[in-house]
Amino acid sequence: MPEIKAVRRYQQLFTVFLFLLLLFAAFELSGLREHFSLDFLRHRIIEHQRSGLLVFVLLFCLGNLIQVPGWLFLAAAVLALGQFWGGVVTYVAASISCVFTFLTIRWIGGAALRKLNSRIVTGLLGKLDAQPVTSIFFLRILFQTVPALNYTLAMSGVGFREYLVGTLLGLPLPIALYCIFFEYLARALGIA
Repeated sequence: MPEIKAVRRYQQLFTVFLFLLLLFAAFELSGLREHFSLDFLRHRIIEHQRSGLLVFVLLFCLGNLIQVPGWLFLAAAVLALGQFWGGVVTYVAASISCVFTFLTIRWIGGAALRKLNSRIVTGLLGKLDAQPVTSIFFLRILFQTVPALNYTLAMSGVGFREYLVGTLLGLPLPIALYCIFFEYLARALGIA
């Protein structure tokens, strides 16, 4: 019986892992991963303002699930739209992407981390529970849209409202700093 309880404890984590593995394999085998390039994203935004932005948001959502770094999307938006509008578009897309990832992983994995029998996990979740918005705010400043952070927070059992507020408050500063950096880099390289 203890073995069955242990299997059930890890079942949701395994299901999330399997889902992400299958999703990643599907993207690799279908060739969709080639669309996650700076040039493709930038040209899509420039050539098709409205539909390009919608594709940008959708690719950001899917990219977040399969470990595509968020800075790639930010760089494409800054190169296509400039520092201010690129930042605004990326903030909106990153926020939607984080929510999409949270809801998807929460639906599949529930609060799987709460079922783990570990002092470390219990301690970390206790700190998250004590100040969820503040914790998520600082995690976003440090790690922005890193998919592993989204997966962890989704399976932590933190409330959606706290997740959303912490995310919306924590993303602007790192996005603004990256915008300044990418604008400077583009000018230095003569791309802008």
